[in-house]
Amino acid sequence: MPFPHPARPIHIAFTAALLVFGAGAGWVFSRIGTPLPYMMGSLLASAAFTMAFQTRFPGGYQFPLNFRHLFVGIIGVMIGAQVTPEILSLLPKMAVSIPAILLFVPLAHAANYAIFRRGGYDRPTAYYSGAPGGLIESISFGEEAGADIRVLTLMQFLRIIVVVTILPFAIALYEGAPVGSAAGLGGPGETSDLADVGLAFLFAAVGAVIGVRVKVPAGQLTVPLFLVAIASGFGWIDLTLPGWLIASAQVVLGVGLGLRFTGISRRMLVSGLGLSILSVVTMLLIGVGFSLAIHAMTGLSTETMIISFAPGGVTEMSLIALSLAMNPAFVTLHHLVRIIFTVVELAVVKKLGWIRP
Repeated sequence: MPFPHPARPIHIAFTAALLVFGAGAGWVFSRIGTPLPYMMGSLLASAAFTMAFQTRFPGGYQFPLNFRHLFVGIIGVMIGAQVTPEILSLLPKMAVSIPAILLFVPLAHAANYAIFRRGGYDRPTAYYSGAPGGLIESISFGEEAGADIRVLTLMQFLRIIVVVTILPFAIALYEGAPVGSAAGLGGPGETSDLADVGLAFLFAAVGAVIGVRVKVPAGQLTVPLFLVAIASGFGWIDLTLPGWLIASAQVVLGVGLGLRFTGISRRMLVSGLGLSILSVVTMLLIGVGFSLAIHAMTGLSTETMIISFAPGGVTEMSLIALSLAMNPAFVTLHHLVRIIFTVVELAVVKKLGWIRP
């Protein structure tokens, strides 16, 4: 009978310590009224810890992917539990907003390409670093095209991290008041029982496994969302989930994002961060322009549309929408369209061979 790998208990203990550290930082941020405090606090604290002490991490340590998948699934369950027939009434308005996403993708990508070229990147690195979605595909295609893979990977991760960092503060400034958990919103439902929590984890685990195997976009999120939305829509289940669960999901995602800084030197971070902030702000401004136009044409909430256009990861954007009570299913659909269309664009450009060193 084989013995467990000796490093595994160390890795489990280290992960637990990181999560406790991140949760503590989140609690501090919640006390000072920061938007999405448990995500922001855990992200910034784990990023700072990683940059300072990454050489002292246990050998071969990686944040457990399956654990992250489980909590991504929990976010999907939370969104699915909130799907109501009301979303069907938005279909005529989405006939305006979805095509706008298809326009947003090439505009944002072109703007990023210009920014990164002026920043000194070669053509493949600038093009694939500027993709407003499709993190894995952009890294894979960029490597084949001869891009600087370290820079490309850094810029794609920074895109997600900078969006997650800037957006809640921007929404809070726009609203003129705290939003999300800082405003007292924890998650769907004020009361719950252990049966609902257990059922949520069951849906999350099953859905995440299916999502990984069928390889649909953001499958760990979308498959649990779809399963719960169907079950809720037919009245088979009525989940009421506690606020601490969404706070836990924020901590897991925040710590996972912060650990992306492993292997990145301060010099690399400083050189890439300025360009990333310029890129993200530019994309957010383009998104704001579309959001204002769509609001004028359809009456859809400007804030909801801004989150729907923000070029972060679909899981992170869905969690932000869920935390801010801004129709997370609607937001998730728009981000899935953005990511799918970005991947299609990358594949077409790769096939045509337009981007070469």
